[in-house]
Amino acid sequence: QPSARKSNLGEVGETTKMADRLTQLQDAVNSLADQFCNAIGVLQQCAPPASFGNIQTAINKDQPSNPTEEYAQLFAALIARTAKDVDVLIDSLPSEESTAALQAASLRQLEEENHDAAARLEEVVYRGDLLLEKIQSALADIAQSQLRTRSGGPSQTTPPDS
Repeated sequence: QPSARKSNLGEVGETTKMADRLTQLQDAVNSLADQFCNAIGVLQQCAPPASFGNIQTAINKDQPSNPTEEYAQLFAALIARTAKDVDVLIDSLPSEESTAALQAASLRQLEEENHDAAARLEEVVYRGDLLLEKIQSALADIAQSQLRTRSGGPSQTTPPDS
């Protein structure tokens, strides 16, 4: 079972989410089985011994009252809550309607969004390059001005391009 989990988790997108949900579902079903086993064991341990006709033992008379009803309610609540969790997890799994056509349409939409984001990124990079050129030009003008000032030459600067 762990190897199946690893192979499912390596896939992308909805498959990964489904694998996570399947793992949660498997854990919930295992928990439900544990609760059933524990409930049967505790109820069996706390149950009063069955009477066999006229034979009565001294153990029955000396035994204090058992909280069997409390245990029954506790385990019933735990089992009901876990069963509800299992139902919720089952409902969250992708339906059979998730066909290849629907997946292809979703993939096309994601590709369109990717192309739009790439176009926006290219525009931002282009504007960044223009700004970088202006900054480099201004730094070059400042450096030339400082060199002229130190060498005692005329300190004329060329106006920046707008």
